Order: sequence, then structure tokens, then C-alpha cells
Amino acid sequence: MAVNVINLTMGPGELYWGSTTATLPDDDEVGNRIPAITAIAEEWTDLGGTNGGVTLELSLDYTELEVDQVVDIVGRRLTKREMKLNTSLAETTLENFKIANNGGEITTVTGSHATFEPLNDTSSATPNYISLIFDGVNGDSSKRRRVIARRVLSVAGVGQEYSKDSQTLFPVEFSCHFVDENTAPFKYIDEL
Repeated sequence: MAVNVINLTMGPGELYWGSTTATLPDDDEVGNRIPAITAIAEEWTDLGGTNGGVTLELSLDYTELEVDQVVDIVGRRLTKREMKLNTSLAETTLENFKIANNGGEITTVTGSHATFEPLNDTSSATPNYISLIFDGVNGDSSKRRRVIARRVLSVAGVGQEYSKDSQTLFPVEFSCHFVDENTAPFKYIDEL
């Protein structure tokens, strides 16, 4: 098999968040960065710098089908799919902490201070889902790849290490969730 170096990908990307009702960019806009798409730019917020890259992780769980008469696995059925976007947010702002906590309240006293308080949720409360857009390179660094995650939650704990010899980060793990019967929870778009 011949190697096509144009298909090799390396490089950072940008991560944006918006409400689950935010207008999504048209597929043919994949070559344009979100801030350049004026029709939707105000609905999306850049999460800023990341550290360690952004990992797009797809997990598929299959259940085996068995019969007594055959020793081999006769088939499998998909029983669970989970798409995650994992990163460490390098900009440890209260706004990013709010996203990592699936909501909360930020109060700012101009020129003095700002506070963050988590939501007073109960176990029966519907969490605050958001949408994410990852924009990165696609093989040839002049081409773009966009991944749209339509309905996500931050599902991991958010530790904050303060150390004299390492940078403080907000590690986040965003998991995609079911949208509806006609809308997939995530979508990849490659610029050609």
C-alpha cells in the first residue's frame, strides 16, 4: 500500500460552544473559521487555548449473539455508542469553569471581583446540555475538518492542580447525547 502524505494529519484545533439551539454552520462553510461566518459567529464562543490537544473518542459496545449449536459468535448487535471530546482547557476562567460544570451562576462586581456558584440541582433536574464545534486541520494543513457535537454534557470531574512547576488546567470530557430520531448526535465535515 502506498502512503499518501496528504492524508496524514497533525495540528491543533479550536473548540467552540453554543446553546443546543444555536445555528449550525452550513457544511459548505467548513473552510471558514467560526468567527468568519458572520451569520452565526455571535452564537458561538471560543473556549480559548487547550493544552494536550483535543481527543475525539468514539466507543462502540456490541452484544454477542450465541446459539448452543455453534461454538463461534454468530453475530453482534450495537447496544451503545458514545462519542466524546476530551481536552484540557488552558484558560482557567470562570466562564470555562461554568462550561465544565454544566452551568452555574457568575456574578461580576465591576472593578472588584467575580464569583461562581454551581446550580442548585436535584437528581431529577434536567442538566444544561450545550453544543460543541471542533475545528481542526484535515490532512493537508490547508484543508479543514469540522466536528459538530449537537448535544453534550461535561461528564468527568474537573480537578484544578495548583503547583509551582505545572500549569493549572480544567480537564474536561464532553459526551454526546441523543438528539432525536432524525438527527445524529455528532457529524464530521471534511473540506475537499
